[in-house]
Amino acid sequence: MSISTHAQAAQDRYFMMLAIEQAKQGQYTARPNPAVGCVIVQNEHIVGQGFHPQAGQPHAEVFALKDAGAQAFGATAYVTLEPCSHTGRTPPCALALINSGVKRVVIAGLDPNPQVAGRGVALLEQAGIEVTVDILTAQAEALNHGFLKAMRTQLPYVRLKIATSLDGRTAMATGESKWITSPASREDVQKLRARSGAIITGSTTVMTDNPQLNVRSHQLGVVLEKIPNPMVVVLDRRARLAYDVQSDYHLCRCAKTLYWREDNLHELLTTLVNDYQCYDVLVEAGASVAGSFLSQNLVDELIVYQAPCLLGSQARAMVDFNPLSLAQQLRFDCYSHETIGADLKLTLLPT
Repeated sequence: MSISTHAQAAQDRYFMMLAIEQAKQGQYTARPNPAVGCVIVQNEHIVGQGFHPQAGQPHAEVFALKDAGAQAFGATAYVTLEPCSHTGRTPPCALALINSGVKRVVIAGLDPNPQVAGRGVALLEQAGIEVTVDILTAQAEALNHGFLKAMRTQLPYVRLKIATSLDGRTAMATGESKWITSPASREDVQKLRARSGAIITGSTTVMTDNPQLNVRSHQLGVVLEKIPNPMVVVLDRRARLAYDVQSDYHLCRCAKTLYWREDNLHELLTTLVNDYQCYDVLVEAGASVAGSFLSQNLVDELIVYQAPCLLGSQARAMVDFNPLSLAQQLRFDCYSHETIGADLKLTLLPT
């Protein structure tokens, strides 16, 4: 692999950022495949670009090469993930790049999928194509945390979402909770759902709030019908719920709802990856379920929407978690914070 000069490195970063912007167009629709973008550059001008829109459709490289046409010959291709080297639903993208006559391929990061895992780079280099890897890797990987983690560990990327008051309460003692946070925050949650292969909730939440836990926003920049709804998993150890077309609960009327009767959350997560190809998981549940995921170190990202209100000491706590000393506390790094409507959104990563 080549070592870029300073000027070449700056150019590579610029065009890779544009490829990442392409990839973002598929972040809600490509599941379970990763969101990937590609830009073809000839003499410092973009001649082709594309992204992977949906599983079963051509990959980003194919769309970009088609866009570039004959101008791909001798060009440089910028791809946000290592081109595939195997035949799945579509032919190998590494071969498509080779056949197009590109002279150089710049890749944000290698694909940990065992079917690829360096083989794409090897094919390109064997064909005499210059390959540069590790350009804006972190930015590109941020689009595919779930896919990448699942390929590496057989576990999904777990986001835990909590809506809370200033005093860390999620509902009144009676269970009344609609609505603590603003409509803008609830709209923002639609983005989290649209990125998720599965949503996990608890049977108590189903019986108390009767949620739908679906994607229904028309403000995501994508035609709603193209976004696959996440599978819903209900933690129901006491077998209080089941599929019933006459049920009062929305989720119980859906035949695709999965009821998990076991205690082992780790086993549930591996099942979601191996059996259902759910690589991004969103937990939307009450304090008990939230506490279980946190205390078992199963949360990759904690997202808190904090409303500017106080609910009082009798209201329900945001997490059922009771450390006996400061040494047992759970600490987080604040990855980002932003104001959404009247609320504060905190994205936190476990330390």
